[in-house]
Amino acid sequence: MIIGGGPGGYEAALVAAQLGAEVTVVDCDGLGGASVLTDCVPSKTLIATAEVMTNFDSSHEELGIRIEDDTPPLAQPARVVGVDLGKVNRRVKRLALAQSHDIAASVTRAGARVVRGHGRLEPEQGPDGTRRVVVTAADGSVDTLTADAVLVATGGHPREIPDARPDGERILNWKQVYDLDELPEELIVVGSGVTGAEFAGAYQALGSQVTLVSSRDRVLPGEDPDAAAVLEDVFRRRGMNVMARSRAASAKRVGDRVEVALNDGRTITGTHCLVAVGAVPNTGDMGLEEAGVVLRESGHIRTDRVSRTSAPGVYAAGDCTGVLALASVAAMQGRIAMYHILGETVGPLNLKTVSANVFTDPEIATVGYSQADVDEGRIDARSVKLPLLRNPRAKMQGIRDGFVKLFCRPGTGIVVGGVVVAPRASELIHPISIAVDNNLTVDQIAKAFTVYPSLTGSIAEVARQLHSRKAADEI
Repeated sequence: MIIGGGPGGYEAALVAAQLGAEVTVVDCDGLGGASVLTDCVPSKTLIATAEVMTNFDSSHEELGIRIEDDTPPLAQPARVVGVDLGKVNRRVKRLALAQSHDIAASVTRAGARVVRGHGRLEPEQGPDGTRRVVVTAADGSVDTLTADAVLVATGGHPREIPDARPDGERILNWKQVYDLDELPEELIVVGSGVTGAEFAGAYQALGSQVTLVSSRDRVLPGEDPDAAAVLEDVFRRRGMNVMARSRAASAKRVGDRVEVALNDGRTITGTHCLVAVGAVPNTGDMGLEEAGVVLRESGHIRTDRVSRTSAPGVYAAGDCTGVLALASVAAMQGRIAMYHILGETVGPLNLKTVSANVFTDPEIATVGYSQADVDEGRIDARSVKLPLLRNPRAKMQGIRDGFVKLFCRPGTGIVVGGVVVAPRASELIHPISIAVDNNLTVDQIAKAFTVYPSLTGSIAEVARQLHSRKAADEI
């Protein structure tokens, strides 16, 4: 029995069904969950439009692209292209729904059964060790299902500020932005984590005047500091108002505008406000604690590295565990749970091989150990950072911002981490992920052929520089 149809749930269902188990997925929103319906898929579809506009705006003149009707006139600088946000958002919703339907078809084709409703665990195990789940359907009907094991993969929902409740019109959370038909003229984004930074950059590219309110010293406080510095510089250079060390206390509508009060007494105004201050796990009203499942103070489910909870026969995966809020990690947790339940060979979750990406412009991709790990002494590693300005392909494409950074162990030269800041960094990180996952050395990366000219050439060049440093250390 799987409660929740997001990446942790539907990937687990596919694995279990393929291994011959009888699988039931209890889901109340649609397969794919928030990741497909209101989070990853919609936001990255929106960002795809913003990316095309940014690339054209920032490089068409340098690349020699002429606007035949002389738009805009030289005396009045303005954007060359605009956006129909209503059309963009209709495409966003259409693609998200199509993806959800594709996932549902795959799950049912694999042999799993999908039940629409809300699942709640019964407190006690049966005499034979089974677990019972009470499913309440949308029409109020109730059914009790029995399973040998239960996987909880219920995800999360947007965290709210008590005095900044979303109204879906002017004050929005990240699930509601896709209902907008017109581009916000002045958008205040509260929160400078991954979600806040992605939306701030996207709406700035689409044409909104954006103010980003960050309670920390910099945007993306959890990311590589060099990468965050590049992004913040790009944001400011493109006209974004980045307010560091500024915590929002409240947001309220005043006519057709929104007033956001800061803790230091200042007030800022805009036409819209997006609140992006994290997520809360969907673990309430499920009978988890009564069934013996230990929750953290934050409400997240405590699990071990094979996705087991403290309750026998109950596993958990995805954002409701608070491990890493990534669809790829949720999917891996779900698959690991199924392998463990069904007696297959299974390796515990290894977060040091997880690759992640921030879909800003430029993108920020990371894998393995970080700069913070090195600075705080969690690992002894050498690093080299190479700006993309030196890369010939970057010069040809008009790419000015970004870098490649590798971390390797001294002596052995084994690659233990990396950072790429570049357009399509999510694609460029893969060779570094392979190196980290397979304990490859900088020598091996340096000796592999790369296409000339290519952005991946910078990965090989960084490896060569680390090889040189390793050789110097040995001498």
